[in-house]
Amino acid sequence: MDRRQQSRVFVELPVQIYGMDANSRPFIQAASLRTISGRGATLQCVEARLKPGDVVDVLYEGTKAQFRIVWCGKPGTEMAGEVGVENLSAGTTFWDVDPLRCAAAAGQG
Repeated sequence: MDRRQQSRVFVELPVQIYGMDANSRPFIQAASLRTISGRGATLQCVEARLKPGDVVDVLYEGTKAQFRIVWCGKPGTEMAGEVGVENLSAGTTFWDVDPLRCAAAAGQG
């Protein structure tokens, strides 16, 4: 059973992420959004060593928002390099895709 409270939409959107890694070293890198929902997203291609609770800035098409790391894919598995994040910037329209409208349209198809 899926524990998500909101529908998610699969996307491929390029972003920049930056902040402090798990070793308290600053980093900046390219990544991409794999899924989005109203409150969160899944990042992929993340090379920085992060841990749940860390906060990173994500830049997408000139808009910046802060996200909290919720989970990290385990090294050596298919989910290595994937990170689940929760949007901390309430009220910021971050991506140009409306997950609720996409989910509703997919359900009607």
